[in-house]
Amino acid sequence: MKHHNSTHSGAVSLFIVVFTVLLLTVVTVSFVRIMLADQEQAATTDLSQSAYDSAQSGVEDAKRALLLYQTECSSGDAARCAAASIAPIASQQCNEALSQAVGRDVSGQEVLIRQDAGDEALQQAYTCVKVSLQTDDVVGSNRPDGSKVIPLISTAAFNIIQLEWFSGKNVSGTSIDKPIDLQSPGSTPLLRQSPAATGTWPVNRPSVMRTQFMQVNPAGFTLTDFDSSANGQNSLSLFLYPTGVSGTPRSFTDTLSFTLRDIRKTPVGTPDPVICSGNVGAGGYACTVRLTLPASVPAGSRTAFLRVGTIYNTADFRVSLYSGTAPVQFDNVQPLIDSTGRASDIFRRVQTRVEFTDFPYPDATVDVTGNLCKNFIVTDVTTDYRNTCTP
Repeated sequence: MKHHNSTHSGAVSLFIVVFTVLLLTVVTVSFVRIMLADQEQAATTDLSQSAYDSAQSGVEDAKRALLLYQTECSSGDAARCAAASIAPIASQQCNEALSQAVGRDVSGQEVLIRQDAGDEALQQAYTCVKVSLQTDDVVGSNRPDGSKVIPLISTAAFNIIQLEWFSGKNVSGTSIDKPIDLQSPGSTPLLRQSPAATGTWPVNRPSVMRTQFMQVNPAGFTLTDFDSSANGQNSLSLFLYPTGVSGTPRSFTDTLSFTLRDIRKTPVGTPDPVICSGNVGAGGYACTVRLTLPASVPAGSRTAFLRVGTIYNTADFRVSLYSGTAPVQFDNVQPLIDSTGRASDIFRRVQTRVEFTDFPYPDATVDVTGNLCKNFIVTDVTTDYRNTCTP
């Protein structure tokens, strides 16, 4: 007698069904989790951008407060200047500086951002905005052949200017170490500008920096004082040439004297070498030098300036003041605005430098990228005039 048993085949079918259901469940749950994670990330990104925008709104209101104070005090009306007191701006209390700018008392309160209909759910606001009028430094960036004039207004007397230049942002490439190209110490050749030609300034070499210290006598001066080598304290210039070994960190800071190394008193073609760091992978600036002044500049002086010029490559720079070894702060030169914005429960904080004073300085009468051709003819015959020339 034969017996047929189908139990095993039924168990296999049941196992396949259960396994398939579990597999589909896992795939579905995983897909749902990915969707929820992406949705959450998108929402967080949106709120983060909204919080950033809120912080920037606080920065703009702080600029309005600074502009209001500057406008009122430049009018010559002492009463108006007193009414636009700088005390709230310098108080370092949240939103204390913004009351006049926004037209109501917002000290210690968060300020809601005016929104379009339908955006109320974001709850955008800036929670705390502070303005620091006294800063430890002045920072900036110069394009090739660009320059910037910095008023040397300080909270105390100083006799040393520290200049740092060429950061990691100025280095071409994606290397983590960001090595820079430097010239051997003691050798300072001035090469051609164009990167397409041979024997030119390398792309990753720090710029040659021209530093010009200018000050005037409050009792009076003439323009010829700036050109007189006998009265060199009024205008002194140094050309700083980056040297060192590629890949080698800087172990010390060079010190140069404006009086002793003034370019007008030294042989032509002798820029001052400055030892720079071989890489800027750790942050900061590649080159640092301390420049000694002829005499101390008193606090609050508006008659002293530093012109920083960049030759060859773009360079970020930082200028600091010292009295001996003690740091001295700038006063009302480049205020720092610290703003915190909120959107729902996401916060973003930004810090922004603004130029409280601006001193435009002409770099050239004519600035061209190619050749310049100029015809100059004095004649009473119209046929002598030619409207073409070969540069």
